[in-house]
Amino acid sequence: MSGNILSNPIDLKRIRITDAFWKKEIELVRDTVVPYQWEALNDRVPDAQPSYCMHNFKVAGNINRKEEQETDYVRPVYTVNGFCVWPDDPGKPEERFYGFVFQDSDFAKWIEAVAYILQQYPDQKLEKVADEAIDIVCKAQQPDGYLDTFYIINDMSKRFTNLRDHHELYCLGHLIEGAVAYYEATGKDRLLQAACRYADCVAEYMGSGTHQLHGYPGHEIAEMALARLYEVTGQEKYRDLGLYFINERGKRPYYFDGEDHGAIDQSVALRYHYHQAHLPVREQTEAVGHAVRAVYLYSGMADFARLTQDDSLKAACERLWEDIVQRKMYITGGIGGTHIGESFSFAYDLPNDTAYAETCASIGMMFFARRMLEMNPVSQYADVMERELYNIVPGGMGLEGTSFFYVNPLEVVPEACHKDERKAHVKPVRQKWFGCACCPPNLARLIGSIGTYVFTETKDTVWVHLYIGSHMEKQLRISTAQIDVESGFPWDGHVKLHVACDTAETFTIALRIPGWCRTYRIKGLENAVTEEKNGYLYITKAWKSECLELEFLMEVQVLDADARVREDIGKAAVMRGPVVYCLEEADNGKELHLLKMDEDAVFEMEQKEIAGESVIALRAEGWRQKKAQNTTLYYPHRRTEYERTTLTWIPYYTWANRGEGEMQVWTRI
Repeated sequence: MSGNILSNPIDLKRIRITDAFWKKEIELVRDTVVPYQWEALNDRVPDAQPSYCMHNFKVAGNINRKEEQETDYVRPVYTVNGFCVWPDDPGKPEERFYGFVFQDSDFAKWIEAVAYILQQYPDQKLEKVADEAIDIVCKAQQPDGYLDTFYIINDMSKRFTNLRDHHELYCLGHLIEGAVAYYEATGKDRLLQAACRYADCVAEYMGSGTHQLHGYPGHEIAEMALARLYEVTGQEKYRDLGLYFINERGKRPYYFDGEDHGAIDQSVALRYHYHQAHLPVREQTEAVGHAVRAVYLYSGMADFARLTQDDSLKAACERLWEDIVQRKMYITGGIGGTHIGESFSFAYDLPNDTAYAETCASIGMMFFARRMLEMNPVSQYADVMERELYNIVPGGMGLEGTSFFYVNPLEVVPEACHKDERKAHVKPVRQKWFGCACCPPNLARLIGSIGTYVFTETKDTVWVHLYIGSHMEKQLRISTAQIDVESGFPWDGHVKLHVACDTAETFTIALRIPGWCRTYRIKGLENAVTEEKNGYLYITKAWKSECLELEFLMEVQVLDADARVREDIGKAAVMRGPVVYCLEEADNGKELHLLKMDEDAVFEMEQKEIAGESVIALRAEGWRQKKAQNTTLYYPHRRTEYERTTLTWIPYYTWANRGEGEMQVWTRI
């Protein structure tokens, strides 16, 4: 990677979030989301789909394995679309596995969110609950380190026989992520040791050896998790296992063809696009298949490109990034254009009313973006992180913290959601919980760790990627720098950067120039050497007690889509700063499709309260199409008539917090 700058994220313990917007979100996760999700994992939320997560760990921990092995007992169970289905009379209900085969991962994501909260807000009561949960999980671990409740409860002889569908390695990945985070937060290593033992077990079974399985995960995440485990433990075997999964993926003959999935049509060349296993990863040029799996894989690829200085792997990451951002990403930052396989569609196919745009996929894009920044600080990666953070991420959760979106559409007509099977995946209101509950705990762990996305560093440079109010410490050669960011984002483009050093010392601060910003001003550059490069302003000076003031002009922008996005022809979207706006029925009445905005609309800002959240709304004069007075479904063309009306846009992330109603991002112009 000659010529590239490799940087590192900053330990969360060195960062304190002070931001008005994000501190509120973190406290919501701490006070509401984490406790609520613990209740959900224990099936104690009324009228919500049960999780069964902790139930399964308890059952697995209580099984008398020796007795069952001696009697050759196998539980009669099968799965449909990954969900555990029981035939008649399967035994005592309290001994069964329930839910999806990947249900274990919900605990792992929850404990990871807990860890990030504990790093910022020490809480003995919460830590005690977490320790007790870890105790339940660790009791389920097998003597050889195996730890997946689906097979522990049902039939240990079948483990590692269905890597494509049964998510053992996915659960391993999340377990590692949660265990590392909890160790870093508390210094307690019981869960970390359990994760290491499970990784060791997997490494015994899988690899390039003659008697090993030459497999790889059906649902990726183990790759980036193993990179993290390697960096924490220094154990090369974890690096080697993760890199093996990366390198083995996509080789022919396909490993999954050797598993028992029934008859395989060898003529269907697309069958492994869903798993990103259609080609070796260095040959892949297009983002395909299940969107969450894809960006988790690409994140792992970026990790190993950095760790091994592999230019070919980095080039593949760059190609895949370009394909997503330039051809397959919604203006909100959502990815995954079709509910069929929760997948990427073909280039420029971005339907608004049937969009999938899973919350987890946008979180995965943030993982991918940060890793690309670590390899090469180019502002486009941080621009995407920012777009996700102020649109899909907060929009995936209700403002109260106890309801969630799995799917994030850009246009909603509630009647269609209820009556049209093609749109049944689109919900007009957030749900309390999901049987497949990956999104809520994913949101909690991302928001809890938001500080790790703000900065990266090298020995003599700090990059500010996101303008989130925060305090961080930077250890220099002879002194410690205290860096404080004051930010009005996302409503106000004014930013202050305070730097204080024990002793005057020269180093560089690189400030991102947001892609949406056409004009910016900065004060405080006296005695500094500056250079603008790759979307960052590099400021080098001897820092003692300094203050920089930045003003990023936040203009309202009316944006068109590429003409190849057929769904958006003749329509426009509205953004201000990093925030995408939408029209909602609560402000504009029904039949939003009849509304039209002016080409030269003049926007006014308005402070508005939505479910207790103070936001900046936008208002502009526009038009509502008059309905033709006719008695037939079709009639001769006539000049369309409009009447004047005022259009009100609200931040996209706040929609569906005032009851069920229509919503649209793209409006006729």
